[in-house]
Amino acid sequence: MELITLKVEGMKCGMCESHVCDYIRKVLPKAKKVKANHMKNTASFVLEQNGVDIKPVMDEISSGGYHVEGFTRDPYEKKGLFSFLKK
Repeated sequence: MELITLKVEGMKCGMCESHVCDYIRKVLPKAKKVKANHMKNTASFVLEQNGVDIKPVMDEISSGGYHVEGFTRDPYEKKGLFSFLKK
């Protein structure tokens, strides 16, 4: 699993966040934990498989009038209710 974080410029309010999340879900319907934050200018989501092409997502968000400046990929570890006991 991996966490993708996009740097998105142009979001001004909560509705913009909702639009960006909708664009992500449209291109990647299997994306989980889709979130956007207009204060931090970021959008993030989790994918089950690694190495998925992010360019279509960036293009879809750009078509909505927002500017995607880049993205990062980080490993994501699912955390359960008692995950602190596994250490």
